[in-house]
Amino acid sequence: MRIIFAGTPEFARVALAQLHTAGFDVSLVLTQPDRPAGRGMKLQASSVKQFALDHNIPVAQPRSLRLDGKYPEDAAAARAAIESAQADAMVVAAYGLILPQWVLDMPRLGCFNIHASLLPRWRGAAPIHRAIEAGDSETGITIMQMDVGLDTGDMLLAEKITIQPTDTTGSLHDRLAALGGRLMVEALELAACGGLTPVRQPEQGVSYAQKIEKHEAAIDWTQSATSIERRIRAFNPFPAAASPVGGEILKIWEAAVWPGTVPAGARPGEVLAVSEQGVDVAAADGVLRLTRLQKAGGKALDAAHFLRGFALAPGMVFGAGPEAAP
Repeated sequence: MRIIFAGTPEFARVALAQLHTAGFDVSLVLTQPDRPAGRGMKLQASSVKQFALDHNIPVAQPRSLRLDGKYPEDAAAARAAIESAQADAMVVAAYGLILPQWVLDMPRLGCFNIHASLLPRWRGAAPIHRAIEAGDSETGITIMQMDVGLDTGDMLLAEKITIQPTDTTGSLHDRLAALGGRLMVEALELAACGGLTPVRQPEQGVSYAQKIEKHEAAIDWTQSATSIERRIRAFNPFPAAASPVGGEILKIWEAAVWPGTVPAGARPGEVLAVSEQGVDVAAADGVLRLTRLQKAGGKALDAAHFLRGFALAPGMVFGAGPEAAP
């Protein structure tokens, strides 16, 4: 089977690698244009582009696929490349561009999407982050037949995984990426022999995973300890939960809801106790123990090592608000 692959970040690269290993003929890769990144803000290729180049797969990087949009010449060139690829199917994973109807109609079998949630829960841009933030006990991968809606297409395959109490977006991402690649291989093998049965998404249970914004990293200590702990895991590794204290903004990488009650008169964000085991901070309804922290320009360290280079003491107060964002 000849396929076109459309994707950009590491999540997509994992799937592309599994499809390549499984023997599918990837005739074209679509990925986002190179972006400036790193301290020097030099242009960097996406993870998917780098894999394609390493394996001599043709690459197209249109800024848009809309023939009547802002970059019609990009879209026209992409259309010519897609037509010449003569693919049976297109696989899409975290591509980042909207596919217009002409793209959806081009491959013989249509376009298949690897979506990192159990649809219709968490349609949209950030399903992994939002599942952890919401305290979901499970998530998974849905292979979907794409239509013009936002993750509204028929479901073809799905598989659940448990969200562990210590999962971060980083750790859950890695497990879902591997699962997504495996399920996509299975879906294409079934599609080749007409073995897929599309199932319409339920109308109940729809939720939207809005794009993660940097300002969300600011910890609001008036929230519950449980909510803050979930957000710390949800925003690890990006955008990294943060809060100002002692004149600096600290990133908080790991924390745990700690037994005990907040003393009368303690303010949200107030440091209650400091030890090598962690920094106990008052939240709205309980105590959060911070166990891995990072100051600006420093490394992420466990509490014992962090406190040797940054003085925190009971009575100090972590702030809240937009200024806390990194």
